[in-house]
Amino acid sequence: MLTRRIVACLDIDRGRVVKGVRFQGLRDAGDPVGRSALYEAQGADEVVLLDVSATPEGRGHALDTVRAVRTALSIPLTAGGGIRSPDDAAALLEAGADKVAVNTAAVRDPALLEALAERFGVQCVTLALDAARTVGDGDEDEAGPGWEVLTRSGRERTGIDAVAWAAEAERRGAGEVLLTSWDRDGTGAGYDLELIEAVRGAVLVPLVASGGARTARDLALALGAGADAVLIASMLHDDLVTVGALKRELAAFEVRP
Repeated sequence: MLTRRIVACLDIDRGRVVKGVRFQGLRDAGDPVGRSALYEAQGADEVVLLDVSATPEGRGHALDTVRAVRTALSIPLTAGGGIRSPDDAAALLEAGADKVAVNTAAVRDPALLEALAERFGVQCVTLALDAARTVGDGDEDEAGPGWEVLTRSGRERTGIDAVAWAAEAERRGAGEVLLTSWDRDGTGAGYDLELIEAVRGAVLVPLVASGGARTARDLALALGAGADAVLIASMLHDDLVTVGALKRELAAFEVRP
């Protein structure tokens, strides 16, 4: 039986929920306060707010959005985007976030993770890891598939091995990994199970799988591949299903670790 978390993700751009495919072609998906409250009412275990334009625009996270969403929520809230220093993280936590998610700034300066963990505790620090395959179309070469880290909301390929970076981030103080498959994001093709398995084998901290969910079976497979939680967005924003319905369907699946 499923005992692990379903996390609702809201990508935020200028105060609105947006969604695209592989981080591109963003379309409006509603008001973040209303959507957050709806997903909590449906049974979501957590909400993640990611300000997807903050880092590319060189600004901090939209704190007003975090404050407004916090007033509508009683469940845990993670906020990410535009965090470049412990003070940026402190502002988000003071605005109502329970955890902060960092990507680009941590890749550029991994010591940021240590500073965040020392100041706020590892339980407040989430590594947002966006990964893209380095082998074509899911085909494997003799060494197997590989993935590289993407930064700046998917705009930059770094050449950094995603699995190795997850392990380093854990050593430096990340208390959770939010793992997004760029290749699957918004496609409805299911999670990248090989990626989940690879990162699961490299870290002990909680692992949240993201990118590609369309059905309850996709969620079950991700949990079976080693995720501790599954993040969903498009299927909720498009009103294809509710969190409650997904949990009822998941009860029919036996999830193996």
